[in-house]
Amino acid sequence: MADQVARDRIAALEAEVTALRAEMHEFTYAVSHDLRAPLRHIISFAQLVQEDAGPQLDAEVLGFLDTIGDSARHMGLLLDGLLALHRVGSVPLDMCAVPLQALVSEVCAELRVQHAQRLVEWRVANGLPVVQADPNLLRQALQHVLGNAVKFTAVQEHAIINIETLLHAEANGMTLQVRDNGAGFNPALQGQLFRVFGRLHNAKQFEGIGMGLVLTRKILQRLGGAVEVQAPEGGGCCVRLSLSLI
Repeated sequence: MADQVARDRIAALEAEVTALRAEMHEFTYAVSHDLRAPLRHIISFAQLVQEDAGPQLDAEVLGFLDTIGDSARHMGLLLDGLLALHRVGSVPLDMCAVPLQALVSEVCAELRVQHAQRLVEWRVANGLPVVQADPNLLRQALQHVLGNAVKFTAVQEHAIINIETLLHAEANGMTLQVRDNGAGFNPALQGQLFRVFGRLHNAKQFEGIGMGLVLTRKILQRLGGAVEVQAPEGGGCCVRLSLSLI
């Protein structure tokens, strides 16, 4: 009798969690889509006022209109971030064997092209293993982590990004470590790293909306792994992605 009560209680809790997840996904999706029309109107009408009445307005008022447009566009980016988080949490998983060496090399090559004007030294270890993951989601996580490494090393004339494997004591686990010599962060603020829209640096110095690590953690959770971020004593940032081996 007691066992049946416990099973019923567990089933009820699981159903409640499923319902809450569905509500959250519906809320995020609705917010991301339904707020776009008002934002488009704000941007469009601010531009119309500038075009039609611009010659009659003084510099201060024109500055106000610029602020309205910039703020609306920034809100659009925030909505994009919420929608991306919704997609990561709801897309069906396609777990399979993913050669990490090839995937890391592809993402690094993409970033080299995107930042061809930068001096970035990629130190990628050989022999990165094959992991169990969804290739599309893992690619997204790597794009966020390695993209952050490139972004936050902009303070260095010679950026260095190290990528290597740390094997776990257990046979089926591994960690991909990404360490850079960039701006790093204040360890006292580590608790804010995974906060939605959380930023530890001035937006004027480093662009972005503070969603990269949030999305990365969500992806790793769905893959049965984890992400850890540290501020090494020597400076820069160290990100560790824990995954399962094949």
